[in-house]
Amino acid sequence: MKNIVIATLATTSLLFSSSLYDAAKGAGLKPIPADKSELMRLIDNPKNPITEAKVRLGEKLYFDPRLSKSGIISCNFCHNLGEGGDDGVEAAIGHKWRANPNHVNSPTVYNAVFNDIQFWDGRAKDLEEQAQGPMLAHPEMAATSEHVEAVVKSMPEYVAEFKEAYGKKVKITFALIADTIGLYERTLVTPSAYDDFLNGDKNALNTKEKEGLRTFIDAGCATCHTDVGLGGSMNMLNITGTYKHMDVGSFKGDKNGMVRVPTLRNITQTAPYFHNGKIWSLKEAIKEMGKIQLGAKLSDKDVASIKVFLQALEGRKPKVMFPMLPASTAKTPKPDMN
Repeated sequence: MKNIVIATLATTSLLFSSSLYDAAKGAGLKPIPADKSELMRLIDNPKNPITEAKVRLGEKLYFDPRLSKSGIISCNFCHNLGEGGDDGVEAAIGHKWRANPNHVNSPTVYNAVFNDIQFWDGRAKDLEEQAQGPMLAHPEMAATSEHVEAVVKSMPEYVAEFKEAYGKKVKITFALIADTIGLYERTLVTPSAYDDFLNGDKNALNTKEKEGLRTFIDAGCATCHTDVGLGGSMNMLNITGTYKHMDVGSFKGDKNGMVRVPTLRNITQTAPYFHNGKIWSLKEAIKEMGKIQLGAKLSDKDVASIKVFLQALEGRKPKVMFPMLPASTAKTPKPDMN
Protein backbone atom coordinates (compact mmCIF):
# COMPACT_ATOMS: atom_id res chain seq x y z
CA MET A 1 0.00 0.00 0.00
CA LYS A 2 2.84 2.40 0.90
CA ASN A 3 4.46 1.85 -2.50
CA ILE A 4 1.14 2.50 -4.24
CA VAL A 5 0.71 5.79 -2.37
CA ILE A 6 4.25 6.89 -3.24
CA ALA A 7 3.74 5.98 -6.89
CA THR A 8 0.43 7.88 -6.96
CA LEU A 9 2.00 10.98 -5.44
CA ALA A 10 4.86 10.82 -7.94
CA THR A 11 2.44 10.53 -10.85
CA THR A 12 0.32 13.41 -9.54
CA SER A 13 3.44 15.56 -9.13
CA LEU A 14 4.53 14.79 -12.68
CA LEU A 15 1.10 15.65 -14.09
CA PHE A 16 1.05 18.89 -12.10
CA SER A 17 4.50 19.79 -13.43
CA SER A 18 3.45 19.02 -16.99
CA SER A 19 0.23 21.04 -16.79
CA LEU A 20 2.10 23.93 -15.13
CA TYR A 21 4.77 23.80 -17.80
CA ASP A 22 2.07 24.06 -20.48
CA ALA A 23 0.33 26.87 -18.60
CA ALA A 24 3.59 28.81 -18.36
CA LYS A 25 4.25 28.41 -22.06
CA GLY A 26 0.67 29.39 -22.82
CA ALA A 27 1.11 32.55 -20.74
CA GLY A 28 4.07 33.56 -22.90
CA LEU A 29 6.75 32.73 -20.34
CA LYS A 30 10.07 31.73 -21.88
CA PRO A 31 13.33 30.58 -20.31
CA ILE A 32 16.84 31.82 -20.78
CA PRO A 33 18.09 29.18 -23.25
CA ALA A 34 20.29 26.48 -21.74
CA ASP A 35 22.07 25.99 -25.06
CA LYS A 36 24.93 28.50 -25.35
CA SER A 37 24.61 28.95 -29.10
CA GLU A 38 20.86 29.58 -28.76
CA LEU A 39 21.51 32.09 -25.98
CA MET A 40 24.12 33.84 -28.10
CA ARG A 41 21.63 34.25 -30.95
CA LEU A 42 19.25 35.84 -28.47
CA ILE A 43 21.65 38.34 -26.86
CA ASP A 44 24.08 39.11 -29.69
CA ASN A 45 24.06 42.34 -31.68
CA PRO A 46 24.38 41.58 -35.43
CA LYS A 47 25.74 45.09 -36.03
CA ASN A 48 28.51 44.60 -33.46
CA PRO A 49 28.95 40.88 -32.75
CA ILE A 50 30.09 39.80 -29.30
CA THR A 51 33.72 38.67 -29.07
CA GLU A 52 35.94 37.94 -26.07
CA ALA A 53 38.16 40.94 -26.81
CA LYS A 54 35.19 43.33 -26.93
CA VAL A 55 33.73 41.89 -23.72
CA ARG A 56 37.02 42.26 -21.84
CA LEU A 57 37.32 45.86 -23.01
CA GLY A 58 33.67 46.62 -22.25
CA GLU A 59 34.09 45.25 -18.73
CA LYS A 60 37.00 47.63 -18.06
CA LEU A 61 35.06 50.60 -19.39
CA TYR A 62 32.04 49.61 -17.30
CA PHE A 63 34.12 49.76 -14.12
CA ASP A 64 36.20 52.84 -15.02
CA PRO A 65 35.11 55.91 -12.98
CA ARG A 66 37.36 58.20 -15.01
CA LEU A 67 34.72 58.28 -17.74
CA SER A 68 32.73 60.54 -15.40
CA LYS A 69 33.45 64.23 -14.92
CA SER A 70 34.33 63.71 -11.26
CA GLY A 71 36.47 60.65 -11.88
CA ILE A 72 34.45 58.89 -9.19
CA ILE A 73 31.29 57.48 -10.79
CA SER A 74 31.43 54.42 -13.03
CA CYS A 75 28.57 52.45 -14.60
CA ASN A 76 28.99 49.99 -11.74
CA PHE A 77 28.36 52.78 -9.22
CA CYS A 78 24.62 52.73 -9.96
CA HIS A 79 24.49 49.20 -11.37
CA ASN A 80 26.50 47.23 -8.85
CA LEU A 81 27.27 43.78 -10.24
CA GLY A 82 28.28 42.56 -6.79
CA GLU A 83 24.69 42.95 -5.65
CA GLY A 84 21.49 43.02 -7.72
CA GLY A 85 22.84 45.04 -10.61
CA ASP A 86 21.39 48.23 -9.12
CA ASP A 87 22.34 50.63 -6.30
CA GLY A 88 19.87 49.76 -3.56
CA VAL A 89 18.62 53.31 -2.95
CA GLU A 90 15.34 55.02 -3.83
CA ALA A 91 16.69 57.61 -6.28
CA ALA A 92 19.95 57.20 -8.17
CA ILE A 93 22.88 59.18 -6.71
CA GLY A 94 25.06 60.96 -9.24
CA HIS A 95 27.41 63.91 -9.75
CA LYS A 96 28.09 65.93 -6.55
CA TRP A 97 26.34 63.12 -4.60
CA ARG A 98 22.95 64.47 -5.56
CA ALA A 99 19.87 62.31 -5.89
CA ASN A 100 18.23 62.13 -9.29
CA PRO A 101 16.07 65.28 -9.61
CA ASN A 102 13.18 63.23 -10.96
CA HIS A 103 13.53 60.75 -8.08
CA VAL A 104 14.06 57.92 -10.55
CA ASN A 105 15.26 54.55 -9.30
CA SER A 106 18.20 52.76 -10.97
CA PRO A 107 16.96 49.58 -12.70
CA THR A 108 19.07 46.45 -12.68
CA VAL A 109 21.51 45.87 -15.52
CA TYR A 110 21.31 42.10 -15.08
CA ASN A 111 19.18 40.60 -17.89
CA ALA A 112 18.53 44.08 -19.33
CA VAL A 113 19.42 42.62 -22.72
CA PHE A 114 15.99 40.97 -22.72
CA ASN A 115 14.18 44.34 -22.47
CA ASP A 116 12.40 45.48 -25.62
CA ILE A 117 13.61 49.01 -24.89
CA GLN A 118 15.72 50.73 -22.22
CA PHE A 119 15.11 53.41 -19.55
CA TRP A 120 11.85 53.76 -17.63
CA ASP A 121 10.38 55.85 -20.46
CA GLY A 122 11.69 53.54 -23.20
CA ARG A 123 13.69 56.23 -24.97
CA ALA A 124 16.64 53.98 -25.92
CA LYS A 125 16.19 51.12 -28.36
CA ASP A 126 19.01 48.94 -26.96
CA LEU A 127 21.80 48.73 -24.41
CA GLU A 128 24.30 50.40 -26.70
CA GLU A 129 22.13 53.49 -27.05
CA GLN A 130 21.28 53.41 -23.35
CA ALA A 131 24.96 53.38 -22.36
CA GLN A 132 25.41 56.86 -23.83
CA GLY A 133 22.78 58.45 -21.61
CA PRO A 134 24.23 58.19 -18.08
CA MET A 135 27.70 59.32 -19.17
CA LEU A 136 26.31 62.57 -20.59
CA ALA A 137 23.53 63.21 -18.04
CA HIS A 138 24.53 65.90 -15.56
CA PRO A 139 22.63 64.27 -12.64
CA GLU A 140 24.61 61.07 -13.28
CA MET A 141 28.18 60.97 -14.66
CA ALA A 142 28.06 64.57 -15.97
CA ALA A 143 30.69 64.04 -18.69
CA THR A 144 30.82 65.18 -22.30
CA SER A 145 31.51 62.99 -25.29
CA GLU A 146 34.82 64.83 -25.72
CA HIS A 147 35.80 64.04 -22.13
CA VAL A 148 35.01 60.34 -22.51
CA GLU A 149 36.98 60.09 -25.74
CA ALA A 150 39.93 61.98 -24.24
CA VAL A 151 40.06 59.65 -21.24
CA VAL A 152 40.20 56.52 -23.37
CA LYS A 153 42.61 57.92 -25.97
CA SER A 154 44.98 59.16 -23.27
CA MET A 155 45.89 55.61 -22.23
CA PRO A 156 47.96 53.47 -24.62
CA GLU A 157 46.58 50.28 -23.08
CA TYR A 158 43.01 51.25 -23.98
CA VAL A 159 44.06 52.25 -27.50
CA ALA A 160 45.75 48.88 -27.97
CA GLU A 161 42.69 47.02 -26.69
CA PHE A 162 40.38 48.89 -29.06
CA LYS A 163 42.68 47.89 -31.94
CA GLU A 164 42.61 44.28 -30.78
CA ALA A 165 38.83 44.30 -30.51
CA TYR A 166 37.93 46.29 -33.64
CA GLY A 167 40.99 46.26 -35.91
CA LYS A 168 44.07 48.42 -36.29
CA LYS A 169 42.23 51.14 -38.22
CA VAL A 170 39.57 51.62 -35.54
CA LYS A 171 38.43 55.17 -34.82
CA ILE A 172 37.78 55.52 -31.10
CA THR A 173 34.63 57.59 -30.71
CA PHE A 174 32.21 58.21 -27.87
CA ALA A 175 29.61 56.10 -29.68
CA LEU A 176 32.00 53.14 -30.00
CA ILE A 177 32.96 53.41 -26.34
CA ALA A 178 29.27 53.30 -25.37
CA ASP A 179 28.67 50.43 -27.81
CA THR A 180 31.44 48.44 -26.15
CA ILE A 181 29.97 49.00 -22.70
CA GLY A 182 26.53 48.00 -23.98
CA LEU A 183 27.98 44.89 -25.59
CA TYR A 184 29.49 43.84 -22.25
CA GLU A 185 26.13 44.40 -20.57
CA ARG A 186 24.54 42.01 -23.08
CA THR A 187 26.45 39.17 -21.44
CA LEU A 188 25.06 39.83 -17.94
CA VAL A 189 22.36 37.17 -17.88
CA THR A 190 21.40 35.09 -14.84
CA PRO A 191 19.62 31.78 -15.49
CA SER A 192 17.76 30.39 -12.49
CA ALA A 193 15.89 27.31 -11.26
CA TYR A 194 12.82 28.74 -13.00
CA ASP A 195 14.66 28.59 -16.33
CA ASP A 196 15.78 25.05 -15.59
CA PHE A 197 12.13 24.11 -15.07
CA LEU A 198 11.00 25.68 -18.34
CA ASN A 199 13.96 24.08 -20.08
CA GLY A 200 12.64 20.64 -19.15
CA ASP A 201 13.81 19.84 -15.61
CA LYS A 202 10.48 19.17 -13.89
CA ASN A 203 12.18 18.90 -10.49
CA ALA A 204 14.03 22.22 -10.70
CA LEU A 205 11.25 23.93 -8.69
CA ASN A 206 9.95 22.54 -5.44
CA THR A 207 6.24 22.15 -4.70
CA LYS A 208 5.82 25.59 -3.10
CA GLU A 209 7.65 27.29 -5.97
CA LYS A 210 5.47 25.51 -8.50
CA GLU A 211 2.35 26.56 -6.61
CA GLY A 212 3.70 30.11 -6.62
CA LEU A 213 4.22 30.02 -10.37
CA ARG A 214 0.64 28.81 -10.80
CA THR A 215 -0.64 31.65 -8.59
CA PHE A 216 1.51 34.11 -10.53
CA ILE A 217 -0.08 32.97 -13.81
CA ASP A 218 -3.65 32.69 -12.51
CA ALA A 219 -3.52 36.15 -10.89
CA GLY A 220 -2.59 37.69 -14.24
CA CYS A 221 0.96 38.80 -13.37
CA ALA A 222 2.28 37.18 -16.54
CA THR A 223 0.22 39.59 -18.63
CA CYS A 224 3.00 42.18 -18.27
CA HIS A 225 5.85 40.21 -16.69
CA THR A 226 6.28 37.80 -19.54
CA ASP A 227 8.65 36.46 -22.21
CA VAL A 228 12.30 35.75 -21.38
CA GLY A 229 12.81 38.93 -19.39
CA LEU A 230 9.67 38.61 -17.26
CA GLY A 231 9.16 42.28 -18.13
CA GLY A 232 10.91 44.79 -20.35
CA SER A 233 8.14 46.16 -22.55
CA MET A 234 6.10 49.35 -22.19
CA ASN A 235 2.75 49.28 -20.43
CA MET A 236 0.30 51.63 -18.77
CA LEU A 237 0.68 52.28 -15.05
CA ASN A 238 -2.39 52.79 -12.84
CA ILE A 239 -4.74 50.68 -14.94
CA THR A 240 -7.19 49.80 -12.15
CA GLY A 241 -5.96 52.10 -9.38
CA THR A 242 -3.41 54.77 -8.61
CA TYR A 243 0.04 53.92 -7.29
CA LYS A 244 0.09 55.25 -3.74
CA HIS A 245 3.44 57.02 -4.19
CA MET A 246 2.66 58.49 -7.61
CA ASP A 247 3.24 62.00 -6.28
CA VAL A 248 6.91 61.31 -5.49
CA GLY A 249 9.18 62.54 -8.29
CA SER A 250 8.32 64.21 -11.56
CA PHE A 251 8.45 61.08 -13.73
CA LYS A 252 4.92 60.01 -14.68
CA GLY A 253 5.73 57.86 -17.70
CA ASP A 254 6.35 58.69 -21.35
CA LYS A 255 4.13 61.08 -23.33
CA ASN A 256 1.44 58.41 -23.38
CA GLY A 257 1.72 57.59 -19.69
CA MET A 258 3.54 54.35 -20.43
CA VAL A 259 6.29 52.95 -18.18
CA ARG A 260 8.74 50.15 -18.92
CA VAL A 261 7.81 47.01 -17.03
CA PRO A 262 10.73 46.03 -14.78
CA THR A 263 12.15 42.53 -14.91
CA LEU A 264 11.28 40.24 -12.03
CA ARG A 265 14.56 38.35 -12.29
CA ASN A 266 16.60 38.69 -9.09
CA ILE A 267 13.74 40.81 -7.73
CA THR A 268 14.63 39.81 -4.16
CA GLN A 269 17.94 41.65 -4.60
CA THR A 270 16.71 44.84 -6.27
CA ALA A 271 14.69 46.64 -3.60
CA PRO A 272 13.41 49.32 -3.42
CA TYR A 273 10.70 48.84 -6.03
CA PHE A 274 8.76 50.86 -8.63
CA HIS A 275 10.15 53.63 -10.83
CA ASN A 276 10.66 55.94 -7.84
CA GLY A 277 11.85 53.31 -5.38
CA LYS A 278 9.25 54.07 -2.73
CA ILE A 279 8.33 50.51 -1.75
CA TRP A 280 10.92 48.40 0.07
CA SER A 281 8.88 45.31 0.91
CA LEU A 282 8.42 42.73 -1.85
CA LYS A 283 5.10 41.60 -0.37
CA GLU A 284 3.87 45.20 -0.35
CA ALA A 285 5.00 45.63 -3.95
CA ILE A 286 3.06 42.51 -5.00
CA LYS A 287 -0.08 43.77 -3.26
CA GLU A 288 0.24 47.23 -4.79
CA MET A 289 0.68 45.80 -8.27
CA GLY A 290 -2.39 43.63 -7.81
CA LYS A 291 -4.42 46.69 -6.85
CA ILE A 292 -3.26 49.16 -9.50
CA GLN A 293 -2.65 46.84 -12.45
CA LEU A 294 -4.97 43.87 -12.01
CA GLY A 295 -7.83 45.33 -10.00
CA ALA A 296 -7.35 42.50 -7.54
CA LYS A 297 -7.11 42.49 -3.77
CA LEU A 298 -4.64 39.66 -3.45
CA SER A 299 -4.96 37.61 -0.30
CA ASP A 300 -2.03 37.23 2.07
CA LYS A 301 -1.86 33.59 1.00
CA ASP A 302 -1.62 34.52 -2.68
CA VAL A 303 0.97 37.22 -2.01
CA ALA A 304 3.10 34.80 0.01
CA SER A 305 2.77 32.19 -2.74
CA ILE A 306 3.83 34.61 -5.47
CA LYS A 307 6.78 35.73 -3.34
CA VAL A 308 7.97 32.13 -3.03
CA PHE A 309 7.97 31.86 -6.82
CA LEU A 310 9.80 35.17 -7.21
CA GLN A 311 12.53 33.88 -4.90
CA ALA A 312 13.11 31.08 -7.44
CA LEU A 313 14.10 33.78 -9.94
CA GLU A 314 17.36 34.45 -8.10
CA GLY A 315 19.78 33.64 -10.89
CA ARG A 316 23.27 32.26 -11.29
CA LYS A 317 25.33 35.36 -11.92
CA PRO A 318 28.38 35.40 -14.19
CA LYS A 319 31.69 35.51 -12.37
CA VAL A 320 32.78 39.13 -12.14
CA MET A 321 36.26 40.12 -11.03
CA PHE A 322 37.10 43.81 -10.75
CA PRO A 323 39.38 44.43 -13.73
CA MET A 324 42.77 46.07 -13.43
CA LEU A 325 42.36 49.39 -15.26
CA PRO A 326 45.01 51.16 -17.36
CA ALA A 327 47.13 53.74 -15.58
CA SER A 328 46.29 57.39 -16.16
CA THR A 329 48.79 59.46 -18.09
CA ALA A 330 49.67 63.14 -18.23
CA LYS A 331 47.05 63.47 -20.99
CA THR A 332 44.23 61.94 -18.96
CA PRO A 333 41.65 64.60 -18.02
CA LYS A 334 41.77 65.56 -14.35
CA PRO A 335 38.77 65.00 -12.07
CA ASP A 336 36.34 67.91 -11.93
CA MET A 337 33.76 68.09 -9.16
CA ASN A 338 32.12 71.27 -10.43
